Amino acid sequence: MGKKVKKEESPPQDVFDPLLFESKAPETVVLMLSSPENEVLAKACDALYKFASKDDENKVTLLGLGALEHLYKLISHEDPIVRRNAVMVFGIMASNHDVKNLLRELDVTNSLISQLAPEEDVVIHEFATLCLAHMAVDYTTKVKIFEQGGLEPLIRLLGSPDPDVTKNSLECIYLLVQDFQNRAAVRELNVIPPLLALLESEYPVIQLLALRTLEVISKDRETRIILEENNGLDCLLNILENDELSDLHIETLAVLGNCLEDVQTLQLIQMTGGLKKLLSFLEVSTVPDIQKNAAKAITKAAYDSEIRKILHWEEVEKFLLSLLETNNDEVKVAASQAISAMCENIDSKCVLGLQGIPQLVQLLSSDNEEVKEAAATALVNLTTASPRNVSAVAEAEGIVPLMNTLNTQRDGAIANAITVLINLSMQEPSIATIQSHGIMSALAGPLRSTNSQVQSKAAFAVAAFGCNADARTELRNAGGLGPLAELLHSKNEEVRRNACWAVMVCGSDELSAVELCRLGALDILEEINLSTKRKNKFSEAALEKLLDNNLSQKYSRMGYLSSSNIIANGFYDCGQTKRGRKFLSLEELSKQELTDRRAIIFINAKPQEE
Repeated sequence: MGKKVKKEESPPQDVFDPLLFESKAPETVVLMLSSPENEVLAKACDALYKFASKDDENKVTLLGLGALEHLYKLISHEDPIVRRNAVMVFGIMASNHDVKNLLRELDVTNSLISQLAPEEDVVIHEFATLCLAHMAVDYTTKVKIFEQGGLEPLIRLLGSPDPDVTKNSLECIYLLVQDFQNRAAVRELNVIPPLLALLESEYPVIQLLALRTLEVISKDRETRIILEENNGLDCLLNILENDELSDLHIETLAVLGNCLEDVQTLQLIQMTGGLKKLLSFLEVSTVPDIQKNAAKAITKAAYDSEIRKILHWEEVEKFLLSLLETNNDEVKVAASQAISAMCENIDSKCVLGLQGIPQLVQLLSSDNEEVKEAAATALVNLTTASPRNVSAVAEAEGIVPLMNTLNTQRDGAIANAITVLINLSMQEPSIATIQSHGIMSALAGPLRSTNSQVQSKAAFAVAAFGCNADARTELRNAGGLGPLAELLHSKNEEVRRNACWAVMVCGSDELSAVELCRLGALDILEEINLSTKRKNKFSEAALEKLLDNNLSQKYSRMGYLSSSNIIANGFYDCGQTKRGRKFLSLEELSKQELTDRRAIIFINAKPQEE
């Protein structure tokens, strides 16, 4: 900010001789700002301008000497030369942070805006807009500029013949439109035509600022309509086709990216052949920022079903798949996210699955954690409700990379990798393969996660893969039953439901059921089932399963067994256990001293070995 477009010139001297004030101390020059003589005032301001221009330290010196308070009175002085020179000092000093703070306290915006009148000197325009541009970084100043009617003169000055005035006004507008209220206001003041005209400026800095401003304001649909009515889309596409304007391509794509979010605009671009031009440009570009921003724009646009159809017709999948092969991690992440978004279209899902799954599986082995997460997310979207894509993951040898992803640091990557494995479990051959790679042991870590999404997916996976005794034994030996039982305490409904389901599955084995009871799962499930809000269909089934596979505890707790409960070796009756009391194991009971209470009955029908 404050960088001049044209070569900097010395302040106009007009009727004054070359100033000899440099030899005077700044304190003396500041005192001269109180002089009643216009010539002295003009010369003092000129000297202060030169002094402040040298470095930031000098600006701070003048601030400490109270120069700003005097200058504030002079920017509205009746003498045009005094006024001009005072505004120049303001403009040059406003780059300093402390100066900006004092300018806000002095409430100078209204006085500066009044200096933007068409009849004022172009130098006043230049430095008044420079000062406003420095100050517009602050939200409160933006509000004041808006309330005091500053937008209209700033937009008018976009057509100034002086490039510095244009640049400063444009920079100020760019900062102002970061606030949505100002975006609506500049639209009403017809800012689009002058902004489009500035795209043909001979100064790249002005072209860039114009594009960045268009990018911000085109986030609003109403602005996109006006942009279209003023042939703005053609202007933007022409920039992309011009190799000499390659330094503007990233910003141009950002504006077009916003236009892609609007169905009507996208249809218009498609009908005029603009979308095909755009994709052709993107396919040959090797600039990472262009590739990344294009993929992000597609992701945003693809949330609309009609837009997804149009993008599919134009074979956007081909472009996205090509991005997965780049050497830039940010591009790979953006492409993977766009693939996830496009999966909502069934036809796109088929195309992307067929060609993209092997590439996404490879990305799971990336050293970049963000790339892993984005690839795993894309695989979730591709394999959900798609048996063909599930088979493609298995054929691409994706199981081992997915298992390895469970050890990453990013919760999103872990949760998504588990989800893909769950999707794979829908096919019988994949279940056995995944189990053979130690899925139950691998899930012990995610079950201990503090992230509710990871907890939920891990519990779901335990239920999905704990379908045979060996898998349940593996989880028990890996210490996974403890954290699983803890998840029953979760306040998250989905985590609690999936944990109940997993406990029900694991409770199918007597050893696991006994262990879960020892870990307190039975007590927690009873507590859950007493609550109408917390209980679910799995919590009741899990409680029943644990008791049916731990008959000694069931009889002690309930006082009866069901007709389907068959007593086997190892059953014992230690009497009724009161609620809240711990149910003791045989080993714990054997260590107790003998009492006159009822004897414990133990069933041991095994023939003794000789």
